[in-house]
Amino acid sequence: MNDNASFLVLFLAPVKEYLADDAVSEILINGPSQIYIERNGRLEETEARFANEAQLKAAAVNIAKSVDRQLDEAHPDLDARLPDGSRVHATIPPVSRSGTILSIRKFKKEMLTIDKLESFGSIPHEGVLLLNAIVKLRKNTIVSGGTSSGKTSVLNALSGLIPDKDRILVLEDASELQLQQKHCVYFETRKPDKNGQGEFSIRDLVIASLRLRPDRLVIGEIRGGEALDLLQAMNTGHSGSMSTIHANSPVDALSRMETCAILSGASLPLNAIRMQVASAINCVVHTMRLPDGSRKIVEIAEVLPLVNGEYALRSLLRWKTESVAPDGTVSGHFQLGEAPSFRDAAGILHLELPEYP
Repeated sequence: MNDNASFLVLFLAPVKEYLADDAVSEILINGPSQIYIERNGRLEETEARFANEAQLKAAAVNIAKSVDRQLDEAHPDLDARLPDGSRVHATIPPVSRSGTILSIRKFKKEMLTIDKLESFGSIPHEGVLLLNAIVKLRKNTIVSGGTSSGKTSVLNALSGLIPDKDRILVLEDASELQLQQKHCVYFETRKPDKNGQGEFSIRDLVIASLRLRPDRLVIGEIRGGEALDLLQAMNTGHSGSMSTIHANSPVDALSRMETCAILSGASLPLNAIRMQVASAINCVVHTMRLPDGSRKIVEIAEVLPLVNGEYALRSLLRWKTESVAPDGTVSGHFQLGEAPSFRDAAGILHLELPEYP
């Protein structure tokens, strides 16, 4: 049994077999009598059950106490990181109408690399060459995608391409990234205490990190006003930075960055923010979970200057789905798009790129 299972099994005995199963990536408990798991990218309903709502709620409350957090009527929502890095989110009545809701995203001990993504079929060799050049040329990159599409895993793999000589500052809400470089400094947000004091947000971390001589910033996820601070950092010398954002497409990722920057409260005209987004972000790597549960990098796009005030992108590589079988199996292929504008720069550094027409 792994460390995560041994920690949680005290409270979650009905699902202990799934906690111990490395093939299970997520456990979704929708009240005491409905429990799903994600195994190999697919959701499955299980036969596991809690005896009653009281047992399940007690488990959630005990998990909260074990990480020095509160879960009660005054604090009905819990978002916590366990000692091994696994994420737990819990919601209790009256906020949730189905009883106590608990989700556990298990921590993966195995380091995911770009080479492994290629071996899994998540990206072709041409994509590996592109990503290597993007990172080595210090292009600011956003990894976008939907929930559970593999954004954090791809960001982890991308970070593995950063040269060891760089000083990397890693900023996260809850530590999930496992960078392979030696010179990494990790930071994590802090929630407010029961009196609403002591909060240290991602935005606070971004501002503080700029005083710590970062060569690159790696931010777990952009959700709000910290986007503006990150954009300004990217535009003032901190090239090669990376982050993730929830979005449905590469162009939607830019629009989401724009919206998050607006949430900063800064009184900047929309066009000024849009210009900062287009100037700061050089590339978008878009991920997706396909109907068969597989996760792929479905597009790598280069961000171009604004055209008539609108975002413009150049697709460098894209996945094309050809068919979906009745059982959900997806067939398709990757195809090259246009050559990147940084082809000459890559040649100067002797970085190999795909053979574009």
